[in-house]
Amino acid sequence: MTSIQTTAPASAPIRRVTARALLLGDRIDPAGLERSDMISANPLAFHVGGNGFVALYRFGVAVMIGLSPLEEDDVLKQVKLRVSGPHEHIDDESAVLEISPDFDDKIPPGGAIAMKDLSEQRVLVVADALAKTVSLGRDEREVNAVFDIIEPFAASLARSGRPPSKRRSMLKLIGQTLLVQHRVSGRVAVEEKPDVLWDRPDLERLYARLEDEYELKERAETLTRKLDMIVETARILTDILDADRATRLEATIVILIVAEIFLSLVQMGFLKH
Repeated sequence: MTSIQTTAPASAPIRRVTARALLLGDRIDPAGLERSDMISANPLAFHVGGNGFVALYRFGVAVMIGLSPLEEDDVLKQVKLRVSGPHEHIDDESAVLEISPDFDDKIPPGGAIAMKDLSEQRVLVVADALAKTVSLGRDEREVNAVFDIIEPFAASLARSGRPPSKRRSMLKLIGQTLLVQHRVSGRVAVEEKPDVLWDRPDLERLYARLEDEYELKERAETLTRKLDMIVETARILTDILDADRATRLEATIVILIVAEIFLSLVQMGFLKH
């Protein structure tokens, strides 16, 4: 009697790829960087080397997937020429992609991003999420820095009931709040999904998982609330300055009237003598 032994099919090897998102500055102008191997126009995305990808976002982020250190350096040298408002400190966000046809598109908590393949469409979905999270990180720090300035000012106002005597410090605070509000508002629309999902609705689940992993919606909502508070603070400070100026003007007018009355009385006294 012969027995037939069956062997389970071998699992496909797992390929690991590193993805990096770098916030280089306020804006990236991709004009003139178009290539024949371009895979997307918005964002501008193209192949690099044998298996690498680069995606450039107008709000200042470059995402590089599967590039060697030398390839990354070459790309950054070209891209930095197109960056306006470059940052001294470059924010970055990294992720490990595990690629295997045996995988479903999943993201274990704190683990690597598991994907079936490294197709151009999946690359664009991952790049979009990484670009948004690194940009949000920068915006969150800028907004929190303004809150660190506002808090002692508000505490002093609550204790004394009076605005600071130095108008320059108030004007500086107003300028900082308006500058952050201008930089952050509308720079990156986190709520908007990548354009590739219009052609590949089957990748909606991958994007939703990335969105949950990086808490994009929650962070964007919190940032919006803080921005609204910053704008309201700037309005209140402006009102305080206006009220303080009006009070000073009224006091000056009163002093001038009193002085004029006093001079008139003095003149009348001299005339009598």
